[in-house]
Amino acid sequence: MKKRILVLGAGFGGMELCTMLSEAFGDGVDVTLIDKGDSFYFGFSKLDVMFGRTTPDKVVLPYSKFLKPGVRFLQETITAIDPVAKRVTTDRGTHEADFIVVALGADYDFAATTGMSEATEFYTLAGATRLGGMLKTFTKGHVLIAVGGAPFKCPPAPSEAALMMHDYLSTRGIRDACEITLILPLSAPTPPSPETSRALLAAFAERKITFVADREMRSVDMQGRKVTLDDGQVFSFDLFLGVPAIRAPKMLEASGMTEEGYVPVTPKTLETRFPDVYAVGDCAKQGTPKAGIFAEGAARAVARALIARLRDQEVPITHEGKGVCYIEFGGGRIGRVDVDFFSDPEKPTGTYHEPSVAMRVDKENFGSSRRARWFGL
Repeated sequence: MKKRILVLGAGFGGMELCTMLSEAFGDGVDVTLIDKGDSFYFGFSKLDVMFGRTTPDKVVLPYSKFLKPGVRFLQETITAIDPVAKRVTTDRGTHEADFIVVALGADYDFAATTGMSEATEFYTLAGATRLGGMLKTFTKGHVLIAVGGAPFKCPPAPSEAALMMHDYLSTRGIRDACEITLILPLSAPTPPSPETSRALLAAFAERKITFVADREMRSVDMQGRKVTLDDGQVFSFDLFLGVPAIRAPKMLEASGMTEEGYVPVTPKTLETRFPDVYAVGDCAKQGTPKAGIFAEGAARAVARALIARLRDQEVPITHEGKGVCYIEFGGGRIGRVDVDFFSDPEKPTGTYHEPSVAMRVDKENFGSSRRARWFGL
């Protein structure tokens, strides 16, 4: 009888896991991938949409193109998980499995920051599209970028947004009539890599972008056009780019799988406290940032473990906590930081690669290689 594997969530982690299982077993296993959405898009594409480099329809990849032997995709909303019985309930039925891999990502917690539900934000495709329309008529004033709390998705993105905003306003000839302020709940733009942080701080200074470190946004008042921080400081704005707080889906909490908002796992193996149940990516406390590349790396480690278990082989422990982040520095130049969270037990480390136009090819290949691998496009 075929082993049944339920993969919950079709992001970086879920799709890579299913792809590796399909490559290893084909129709020899029964893999079910469940996601409430009908399509996927890369997180970095939201910035391109906001600044008019592309359109939403060009970045959306339909799950109908995710076709792998041994894998079936179901567009269903998960309502409950019984991690002991390994049973998943959705709006369309119940699914049972021999193994479950939770890769549901993190949900935006708009309610965590007063006023954020009504605020403009660029972390959803709809939000980035809306701001892109607003930017076309923006001519002067204060652009404020603020984050609702840590951790947050894709840590370099707010810094990228500030630098790309400078370029956008400069190209339109209105930069001198505008101010740009970036507020982060971090001590530096990229804490794991001091060299990358220094480069970003230098880029901010050169472009007269104000950077405020170690501060969280507590409330945003869109009508009064002001943001209040955790220390009581108030910043006014004319255009607001918000980054919402995040949390694991509430359904995971109701299922008894979370602690302090996320699913605890053994970082090197991604095992939860429930036998044969794994968790990867943004919903898990896996010891890495909330970004797709780290979800993918964790999923690859789980896939290798499951492949070995199904073949009755010794189970390898391969989660390295490593990832690559590309950073838009403006002027068409892309930087890169290679981050390692596990090798040094004292602290994470990062290797910085100077921004260049040539690095854009690497970033484009990052996206195109996964489009081809997952969607055949």
